[in-house]
Amino acid sequence: MNAALTASVPSPLAARPRLRGFSAEAVFVGRSLRRSLRDGESLLMAILLPVMLMLMFTWVFGGAIDPSGGYVDYVVPGIILTCAGFGASSTALYVASDMQNGIIDRFRTMPIRASAVLTGHVVASLVRNLVATTIVIGVGVLVGFRPEASIGGWIALAGLIALYILAITYLFAAIGLAAGSPEGANGYGFILLFLPYLSSAFVPVASMPGWLQPVAAHQPITPIVDTIRGLLAGTALDAQPWWAIGWCLVILVIAVAWGSWLFRRKAARR
Repeated sequence: MNAALTASVPSPLAARPRLRGFSAEAVFVGRSLRRSLRDGESLLMAILLPVMLMLMFTWVFGGAIDPSGGYVDYVVPGIILTCAGFGASSTALYVASDMQNGIIDRFRTMPIRASAVLTGHVVASLVRNLVATTIVIGVGVLVGFRPEASIGGWIALAGLIALYILAITYLFAAIGLAAGSPEGANGYGFILLFLPYLSSAFVPVASMPGWLQPVAAHQPITPIVDTIRGLLAGTALDAQPWWAIGWCLVILVIAVAWGSWLFRRKAARR
C-alpha cells in the first residue's frame, strides 16, 4: 500500500520538460527589453553620443575637411556604425551583471535552453540599435544629409546594418562572459569602439599615414562602411558588399562559438 502511494507521488527531483519552440527566447527578449527601458540613461546615451558626434564632425570639423559642405554625406555611414557600437556595448555590461549577481544559477534550474539567456540579450540589443540607427539617420537628414538610395538599396542597407549589429552584439555578449566583472566588460568593450576611427568611416584611407593605410583598408569596418556609403549614395559597390557580409559572418560565427563555450564553462563552475 505504502509502496503504491509512493510510486503515485511525483518526485520533486523529476526532470521538467523543456519549453517548446522559442518560448524561452521570447521570455528573455522581453526581459531584456524591459531592462533597457528601465535603464533609460544607457539607452539615451547610446542615441545622444552618436548624434553629438555627428553634429561635431559636421559643424565643427566638416568645414575644414570638406569646405563644400558635403562632408555630412560622407560621415553619416560612419556615425551609423558608431551608433551600433555604442548601443551594442551595453550588452557586455548586462551579460556580465547576470553572471555576477547569481541569477544564472536560478536560470540553470529551469527547463530552458542555456542559449536563451544570450539570445534574449542579443535580440533586444538588435531592436534597440535599429531604433537608434533610424533616429540617427533622421537627425542626419535634418542637418543636411541627402541619401539617394533606391528602395532596393534601403532594404539592402537595413539587412547589412542588422547583420552588423547582430555580429557585434554577440561579440560584446561574449566579452561580457569573459570579463570578471561589469566594470571589466565595460572597459574591454570600449576598445572595440575605436575601430571606426581606424577605418574609412570619418576620413578616406588615402589621407592616412602610409604605414596606417594597410591596417585601415583591411580591417572589418572599412568594407562595411564603404558598402553603407555606396548604398546610401546609390553608387557602384564593386566587391565591397561581399567583403562586408563576409566579415560580419566571420565575426558572428566566432562570437557565437566563443560565447557558447564561455557560457557552458562558467555556468558549470557554479
